Amino acid sequence: MSKRIITMIVSICTATTLLWTVGLIITIQDQFFYEASSIKQPKPTTSNIKQNNGLSIVALGDSLTRGTGDETGKGYVGYVVDDLKKRTNQHMQFTNLAIKGQRSPQLINQLKQKEVQRQLKEADIILMTIGGNDLFRGGEALRDLSHAQIEKEKKKFVEQLHTIFQLIRTVNDDATVFYIALYNPFNDLGNGKETSAIVRSWNYAASEVAADYKSIICVPTYDLFELQVNDYLYTDKFHPNKEGYKRIGERVASLITLTKGEK
Repeated sequence: MSKRIITMIVSICTATTLLWTVGLIITIQDQFFYEASSIKQPKPTTSNIKQNNGLSIVALGDSLTRGTGDETGKGYVGYVVDDLKKRTNQHMQFTNLAIKGQRSPQLINQLKQKEVQRQLKEADIILMTIGGNDLFRGGEALRDLSHAQIEKEKKKFVEQLHTIFQLIRTVNDDATVFYIALYNPFNDLGNGKETSAIVRSWNYAASEVAADYKSIICVPTYDLFELQVNDYLYTDKFHPNKEGYKRIGERVASLITLTKGEK
């Protein structure tokens, strides 16, 4: 094979890889990382009407809590609710206040709204995802894994997560809060080892924040996607698919203990 032909093949392979990477970043931006501030606030998704002594669940956060990528539309919160229905005869109210693309500053603003505070005040259980958009920043982190920039963003996120938990506890001091930590959808890429280290670092920081507050549980999900990650991802290669959300939902549900009065 001539040197010229080999050079052409290498060039084509390089260009193909570059186009695939750019396409992945564009897909992530379009489907996950657009600014929450540009989206109309959705009407809360509510099922059932809470009756006296009923169980109230409120979900907060980003597209993961909305269930983006689950073709059944349930998301992890749906699997949690299904599990609880098997364990209690109580009437149950579930309200989903999550917004696709939301970052921690937008969630802070949302938590200051009177209607959101009213919903939180009634909650017995609060489910929450936040931080993925803060970390990957519209795909920018994939282009440049700058240690200094990522540490800067992590510091801001930790401060904002404190604010989020403080706002929740100001409104409701009793509800158990389950903060679902991050997983790494990119661990099978060339820089997977580096991105995995970053995700683990952010998760550790978030767990330390949660430990400062009563009944706020940081739920790990990193290990659920560490092996065979593509088996649990949607076609966008970022969000979980049905099986991925089911794994998260089962993990969260296993941590929820109903008291005698709640059964």
